[in-house]
Amino acid sequence: MLAAGSDMAAPSAALRQRRAAAADGAPEAPERAAAGPAGSGARPLPPPGTFWLTRIVLLRSIALLYFVAFLVAYHQNKQLIGEKGLLPCKLYLQNVKKYFKGKINLDALSYAPTIVWFLDWSDMDSNLDYLSLFGLATSAFVLVTGCANMVLMAVLWVLYLSLVNVGQIW
Repeated sequence: MLAAGSDMAAPSAALRQRRAAAADGAPEAPERAAAGPAGSGARPLPPPGTFWLTRIVLLRSIALLYFVAFLVAYHQNKQLIGEKGLLPCKLYLQNVKKYFKGKINLDALSYAPTIVWFLDWSDMDSNLDYLSLFGLATSAFVLVTGCANMVLMAVLWVLYLSLVNVGQIW
């Protein structure tokens, strides 16, 4: 067994403080131990048993999926469901409205739930672009900052649902 000599490294100050606190019988708070020396500016780590890393990864993964979906929608909406697209959404919504006797009521909204019902249909291409750009900006905000709440995620879901439901079945 080696004796502690000058060639051995001395324990750090934080370790000595923890040992002294353990000897006194007062357990040291994990926030203080993780923070480092006073005034270092390091933030304490969250306590064990929380799902902070899982939340960050899941939230940013969902934001990335929405970002890609709105980016694809921005580039392809005019050609697919725009005014001169393969399956124009304006014609589709007019047919749904005609099926429900010319009224936009709860039945029509439940058949094709979309925000486009409440927008001006004279320039459908710009409406589709605005919806996808707003979704793109919102998802980029969540992706970059990692900050989101129920309202932001609901907005993303409603915007995506609005674009998908006027897309029709191919």
